[in-house]
Amino acid sequence: MIYLDNAATTVPDEGAVNAALQFLKIDGFYNPSALYRAGFAAHKEIEEARRTILSLIAPQGGYELVFTGSGSEADNQAVFSSARRGNFVTTAGEHAAIYQSAKELEKRGIEVRFAPLRSDGSADTEALLSMVDKDTSCVSAIHVNNETGAVNDIAAIAAAAKKINPALLFHSDGVQAFGKIPFALTKDIDLYTVSAHKIGGVRGVAGLFRKKGARLSPYIFGGGQENGLRSGTENTFAIKQFEFAAKKKFSSLKEDFERIRSYNLAVRQGLDKTIFRVLSSENASPYVLSVSARGLRGEVLLHMLDDAGVMVGTGSACSSKNRYSRVILACGLDERSADGVLRISFAATTTLQETEQAIGIINSCAASLAERTK
Repeated sequence: MIYLDNAATTVPDEGAVNAALQFLKIDGFYNPSALYRAGFAAHKEIEEARRTILSLIAPQGGYELVFTGSGSEADNQAVFSSARRGNFVTTAGEHAAIYQSAKELEKRGIEVRFAPLRSDGSADTEALLSMVDKDTSCVSAIHVNNETGAVNDIAAIAAAAKKINPALLFHSDGVQAFGKIPFALTKDIDLYTVSAHKIGGVRGVAGLFRKKGARLSPYIFGGGQENGLRSGTENTFAIKQFEFAAKKKFSSLKEDFERIRSYNLAVRQGLDKTIFRVLSSENASPYVLSVSARGLRGEVLLHMLDDAGVMVGTGSACSSKNRYSRVILACGLDERSADGVLRISFAATTTLQETEQAIGIINSCAASLAERTK
């Protein structure tokens, strides 16, 4: 089986899992909040993981890291902490965790302004900045679009937004960027979401980078863990496995980026151009490639590919119940083209052989389906 739906989730890194297993066993299972020696040792391990992950994209310091249970939780905490008055500015290309939070804000009386997308899924920056004013409490712009791979220059957007209103908070969902594209947090970025299971971590742990002093309120109340910002007994195993997976991913980030870019290019060039149109721009993250087989049902093609030994997506896994992706439609595609979208997404573990085999299988299945639908 060739797995090319890594934007949905990645295979947990086996080495990182094995290294963290001690925290599930009798010598390391203790509650990090317990006051006896073994509990304090577990607490120290979590603090070490926090320092390590912070150093990966905030080496200059000035940031804290709150561990959460998922990227969606981190996004929700960022939005509902920041957008409490005035207006909230975001993009039409956000992950559902931001988009649905924005819809909830509207119900609570907050004005929400959605900036339009360009054809590749990147935000129309000029339009976004025109929506920012003195009453804007928060701006949230996704770093790497999870459906097209479009990269937004969030450092530039954050700096420009703060020139208009220095008091606003800037957040970015960096789930598809962290550990995949070279990047470091800048002083204008207040909040930044990451997730373990997109880079070889296990599901059930994520994080919210917070610039020191930036307003952040707890989203889950209880025992006051994570300095009172995220209550609930910490999952030491998952946090440590996240640390080990992230260290490994960042140790070869640039090399992986170039290798995956060559695989992405091979798919762009190898897919049957009489059937497929490439939607992702050449400047997109190489880890995500969206294509459209206009006139074909993407879901039908997905199941054909699954039967043939290739797993891909049709868009965000969080929106798989919808026939048409709202993000793809916001890029300007008509419904017939949007219906035929496939998302091919790579991981550092993807091989050239898998990529080449997948190209042939995708072309074969698409040609078969096109013949049947004539």
